[in-house]
Amino acid sequence: MLSYVIVGSGYRSEYFARIAHTWPNLFRALYLCRSEEKVALMQAHTGIAGTTRPEEAIAFCPDFIVVCVDRGHVAEATLEWAGRGFPVVCETPAGASMEELQKIWLCAQNGAKIVCCEQYHRHPLLMSGIEQIEMGTIGMPVSATISLVHDYHAASLMRRVLQTQGETYSVQGCRQESRVTATDSRYGAILDGSGQAEERDVVSIQFASGKCALYDFSHVQYRSFIRSRTLTVRGTRGEWHDTVMSYLDAKNQPCRLFLMPELPEVYRILDHQALGDLRKTWSPELFLSTVWDEYAIATILLDMGQYLDGGESPYPIEEALEDARFWLLLQEAVNKPNQTVTAGPVPWIG
Repeated sequence: MLSYVIVGSGYRSEYFARIAHTWPNLFRALYLCRSEEKVALMQAHTGIAGTTRPEEAIAFCPDFIVVCVDRGHVAEATLEWAGRGFPVVCETPAGASMEELQKIWLCAQNGAKIVCCEQYHRHPLLMSGIEQIEMGTIGMPVSATISLVHDYHAASLMRRVLQTQGETYSVQGCRQESRVTATDSRYGAILDGSGQAEERDVVSIQFASGKCALYDFSHVQYRSFIRSRTLTVRGTRGEWHDTVMSYLDAKNQPCRLFLMPELPEVYRILDHQALGDLRKTWSPELFLSTVWDEYAIATILLDMGQYLDGGESPYPIEEALEDARFWLLLQEAVNKPNQTVTAGPVPWIG
């Protein structure tokens, strides 16, 4: 059984608490919050106990620390707990500035075990598509349109679907501001017809190999009945669009593959009824539910066991730092419309 302390009490911290509650035979957790009111609130929401005292958190004997604070303070908290000698699983992004990313890199180079909790490539349906690309089903991937997840998450998927790990790239884009009718929220459907701001970043990415991507995303897409989330990857012999893969077989005959979410054998210990129900149905649309999110995060926590025993990192720090750098470059690009921003050399890319 793996034990961890959750540092933070925001919305995302509840994912890690629910994971411990859902799989009590695999995980045990304790909250570390700033106030007794927060401790009481989080225990009421999740059933996971907490404390305000770091010494009590340390006495819990955690195998690692989960840093789940706001993204402006993730690097600070990560460095603090890594400095105390604890392995750290931090929320995304690993840092909010190049200076913070450099500090995280130096800390990791000095032996700290730091894992960023980037989970989207572990969603079973996305994993199925990525595996097909790696098998060459659509030939060489040449371009992608990602309107599925934001910023650093998109960067992680982009590298995998285009196979551009380690390549230099440049970005150019703009930010579009408009209005859209509100339809959904964290707290349920919105039916009064009220409007909300829709801030959309549209950015083109050009890689050194000639491959390219279009990032087109607004946070409204996470909770809306009228704004879909979508992914398209084009290759020399086919195309992956959402849950359908169109490709040519060995005789150049057109074929279609309908992607289904499957759990790899190593993670079937995490299977439960809600996951099973999701795997029984197929839809042409991509639907990345909270249930899938929690499963994907749980696979990272499960893999921490092997990492602590000397195995591979569940998510290499080099990738996490590059994800965060892409986000920073994206922000620069949309604030300099139609100007090209180039990713320069960094120590975590050889």
